[in-house]
Amino acid sequence: MAGVPWRMKAQYIKNCNCIPNCPCDTVGFPYPGKGCIGMAGMHIFEGFFGNVKLDGLNWVVLYSWPGALHEGNGTIEPFIDQRASEEQRTALLTVLSGKAGNAWFEVLSSVVTTVLQPQFVPITWEFDKQHRRARVSVPGVLETVSGPLTIPATDQEQEVIIRMPNGMEYKEFYAAQTVVLKGTGQIKFDLKNTHSSLADVDHTHEGLQA
Repeated sequence: MAGVPWRMKAQYIKNCNCIPNCPCDTVGFPYPGKGCIGMAGMHIFEGFFGNVKLDGLNWVVLYSWPGALHEGNGTIEPFIDQRASEEQRTALLTVLSGKAGNAWFEVLSSVVTTVLQPQFVPITWEFDKQHRRARVSVPGVLETVSGPLTIPATDQEQEVIIRMPNGMEYKEFYAAQTVVLKGTGQIKFDLKNTHSSLADVDHTHEGLQA
């Protein structure tokens, strides 16, 4: 499907097992664990794949790498909005596979060795980047809640914004922390007070635009 123009202008969440601000985004290695496990997902408010509209759809992946991402051997478990038509499901899975262009998805596909069976499910999506709060839920598979970082001495909410002008995944994200991060599908985890990225992104077949 290379050569098909596509776009996903979306809200984006990535919640993982790293400490907040995710060193994978800066130095390239997870901390405090040796591996990387968690979830990522999008709510597409404006999107298309060729002539197929993607507006309003959600997707989520659970993922696990035994070490740093660039060391490979990753496993992902994809979940696509049950409201998606057959054409929309195929479009989203093609983008996620890295076969439709975009450096970020191509890199991810190169470090994933196992793709579990995609599932088409209801996905609950709540997102308030400005206040660093979000919730994503897939019944029986995933529950994750993000909240703002706080200053321990005062409990005051922190506003931490990370800018990555040359980023492939996002160019800016609001740093938050997980209140809940629980995966109960084939990829399992149960974490809290770990990293959460909340971002607005604009991905196309040519790469990250914003």
